[in-house]
Amino acid sequence: MIKTASTLQILISIYRRDMALAIRRQSDTAGAIFFFALVVSLFPLAIGPEIQLLQQIAPGIIWVSALLSVMLSLSRLFNDDFQDGVLEQLTLSVCPLELITLAKILAHWSYTGLILFLLSPILALQFNLSMPAIEALMLTLLIGTPILSLIGSIGAALTIGLKSSGALISLLILPLLIPILILGTMAVDAAASNLPFSVYLYILLALAVLASFFAPLACAAGLRIALD
Repeated sequence: MIKTASTLQILISIYRRDMALAIRRQSDTAGAIFFFALVVSLFPLAIGPEIQLLQQIAPGIIWVSALLSVMLSLSRLFNDDFQDGVLEQLTLSVCPLELITLAKILAHWSYTGLILFLLSPILALQFNLSMPAIEALMLTLLIGTPILSLIGSIGAALTIGLKSSGALISLLILPLLIPILILGTMAVDAAASNLPFSVYLYILLALAVLASFFAPLACAAGLRIALD
């Protein structure tokens, strides 16, 4: 019981620390959010007031923008702690490294994916999406953005300490994220056409469960290799 309590306290402390660092590095966090809002907002201005066309391209634009925004902040997920020596100290704690990486991934999603999820209905109004489509968009982002952080963390762990790690992360994880992108856009398209879209949500949920189990294991393995 005491060990469980201490482990939980360590995880909460790591989560709070990463959130505090994200608040201090407002330029990095705000940069990803601003990029998301800017890219999504520019398309309606460039395409013009063609409502039907805007409704057709909206799911893909919002999902691609969300994916790219999440990737912008992945390179610093483990790298700063690696450079400062904090990561090596974390590996020596009583808490398993897999749970530590999960806490850091949760913090990353909190200051990126969660904010994108909250902004999405406001930005979707620019595309004149129907309420069912907006609801589907929010559901897919709520389920899908944690997957982006989980899978992206694997690339961040494998490229830790390397120069131009951002580009390497993109090359490593983009093929794995394409199915998430497709499922998210297909769910919104189905909702916009008044078709059932629950099957896409179930698949996303299954992928989220798998990613939440395997991603921390892969991250911990990658970090141990980097620290050896």
